[in-house]
Amino acid sequence: MFLAIDAGNSNVVFALYDEVNKGWKNHFRIETNEAKFSGQLHKKVPMYFLEHGISPGDITRIGFSSVVPEINEQIHQFCENYFGTQPYLISPASYEKLSITSLRPNEIGTDLMCNALAGYSKYRKELIVVDFGTALTFTVVDAKGEIIGVNIVPGLQTAIKSLFNSTSKLPDVPLILPKSALGKDTIHAIQAGVLYGYISLVKGMVETIREETNMEFTVIATGGLVEILSPLERVFDEIDRNLTLEGLRLITQANH
Repeated sequence: MFLAIDAGNSNVVFALYDEVNKGWKNHFRIETNEAKFSGQLHKKVPMYFLEHGISPGDITRIGFSSVVPEINEQIHQFCENYFGTQPYLISPASYEKLSITSLRPNEIGTDLMCNALAGYSKYRKELIVVDFGTALTFTVVDAKGEIIGVNIVPGLQTAIKSLFNSTSKLPDVPLILPKSALGKDTIHAIQAGVLYGYISLVKGMVETIREETNMEFTVIATGGLVEILSPLERVFDEIDRNLTLEGLRLITQANH
């Protein structure tokens, strides 16, 4: 089996790809908290494998994408010790063998490169990949497979937390889309403002990109928070929660 490890700013996602049946399964995540990370890594990963009857020896390849360099060495050492396999860490040098290109490979995050490759490998046409993570990102790919631009704004959870941390009286607010855009109390008002505001943001950004480029894009959404904004389903041609993982697998495969 192939093990994908996607280290983001909020969580590190682990997922297994069954190379016989060709499908993703057994997703789990641990919090990206540098102070607690090592303990969680050495406790939760072996426990998950034990509970699901998976032997560390079943893992034949490991692909590793990270935007948090502070934890890379810990993950690398853990994989060598627990799985007996060195993880392949995706870097700008990994992009040379891919079907997509970027004008600034040293500046684009590996997660965005994974998204672009997975989407372009499937559609082979103009794409906008919208990723709902710690940041909300729009990665734009043309018909030749070149990443022609990226757009980054704070993610939903980041926006909510920023509002909460920057004020003395506002409560912490769960990410639940209210039925009305008109708040009836403080929590409802924040949910309505942020969540309906982001619905308009995504719609407007996709339309602005289309107008600026004069291209007709296939729009793919991914990321852990994508399903919260259900009215956006009409904007997306596809919602693929495994898009980043699939791109991680394809990049690792191209370099092995």
